[in-house]
Amino acid sequence: MDLNAFDRSLLAAIEEGLPLEPAPYARVAERLDTTEQTVLDRLAALQAAGIIRRFGVIVRHRELGYTANAMTVWDVPDHRVREAGRRLAEMSGVTLCYRRPRRPPAWPYNLFAMVHGRDRDAVLHRVDQITGQAGLGDAPRAVLFSRRRFKQRGARYSPGAEIEVQREMA
Repeated sequence: MDLNAFDRSLLAAIEEGLPLEPAPYARVAERLDTTEQTVLDRLAALQAAGIIRRFGVIVRHRELGYTANAMTVWDVPDHRVREAGRRLAEMSGVTLCYRRPRRPPAWPYNLFAMVHGRDRDAVLHRVDQITGQAGLGDAPRAVLFSRRRFKQRGARYSPGAEIEVQREMA
């Protein structure tokens, strides 16, 4: 799909996120001097073409009082990992859940889930709960608490954005 000038303007308008208000697409349309329906139609086309992969929310947990954040990892038998991951992803308190390859011998874990809480004890309690509910009581696990927060932001579509992201990662 070739991007036209409007598409590039639309992508630039949403790079920093949608306005937090009842009609965010109407506000974007206003900024671009077009209609809300045009914005919605173009975003759908960009998504269908794979230019935009998904829309998501970046939650700044610390600002909401959730200062204990932990990635919990399990070593789940391959034949069980898909179902266990599906169960975990549906549970409250789990904000990310995904499968990754093991890296033996140092890293035996293949299922990851992020759990947030107001303190470490609350997170550990929730991890125990979700482990049992997902049928993972027999799976080796580790709970890795965050020690610092990295900059959180959405996708960049503007020219030069890839260079900017690479600099931040360096």
